[in-house]
Amino acid sequence: PNGNYKVQVIIVQFLLSIFFYIDTLLIVTFFQKEYFRTSMRYVFFVHTLICDWIYLFISNILLILTYFSMPMFAWICIILLILMSLLTFSTPLTMVAMSIERYIAICLPLRHAEISTSRRTIYCILFIHGLSSIQIFVVLSIFFASVSHSFYMMYKVCMVEMLIVLKWQSYVRSAISLFYFLIMSCTILFTYVKIVTAAKMAASGHKKSITKGRNTVLLHGMQLFLGLFQFWTPFVEPAVLSINVELYVFVRYFDYVAFILAPRCLCPLVYGLRDKKFFSALKYYVFSVPCYRAHVAQQKATRTRIVCKSRLNPACHIPQFV
Repeated sequence: PNGNYKVQVIIVQFLLSIFFYIDTLLIVTFFQKEYFRTSMRYVFFVHTLICDWIYLFISNILLILTYFSMPMFAWICIILLILMSLLTFSTPLTMVAMSIERYIAICLPLRHAEISTSRRTIYCILFIHGLSSIQIFVVLSIFFASVSHSFYMMYKVCMVEMLIVLKWQSYVRSAISLFYFLIMSCTILFTYVKIVTAAKMAASGHKKSITKGRNTVLLHGMQLFLGLFQFWTPFVEPAVLSINVELYVFVRYFDYVAFILAPRCLCPLVYGLRDKKFFSALKYYVFSVPCYRAHVAQQKATRTRIVCKSRLNPACHIPQFV
């Protein structure tokens, strides 16, 4: 690897370190408070955080292995690629579910409590992962029917292109991705238009919360647009590869940072830092609790020193040997 590749990998590691730190704080904060664990919107939020955390962790490992051209068993690579494919669609589909939840909360408030139950939240997450598995199921069906058993024990540099053994297979993969893009984009647009309409008709006392919901859906739309743009990369990258290899490497790096890393870094900003309840809990558990525990520990240590200085305390007497 040359110097440019080293700089690119270092930049990615720096950005990922910040992401992992913030995401871990948000996930820990979620599990500290029961209100978050029973609210559909916060369960969806932490679901995206966990999916993004795992996805970026695996993709970063593969990035480093690819950077150093380190092969692995093909069957291990296939397992990692299956997980990445499932998580690729889990995040945008969860964002669509979050937008629908905001639409129900604002436009159908009387039915929100009935729909947003813990059981239905779990069912929705299972349904999301079921939808996420459609593309990889189709790709793997073709892959398993086309390769021999000896292929799985070969050493390969792990890349998603390894699963594409037939030319028309990539077209099927791209067609499914574009279908997802169309459905999710239409759903986000529908919820945004409905919330904007509700904001215009709402009384002044409710406009603030409705406007906040509208902005949240708009941010989801921006995040979804960036995230779903990666579904167009299978059309762009092969064309660039036929022109120039170095340009292809740069385009792949840009696609990873702009359309994979950046959308997943926006998720903590959309909910974790903009949401007052979650941000207040985050500040409390990150700053207040450690400071309080340190203060209590310091007070205990001070009291212990004072007691031990007293000769009346036999527990603190040290025997004198002459």
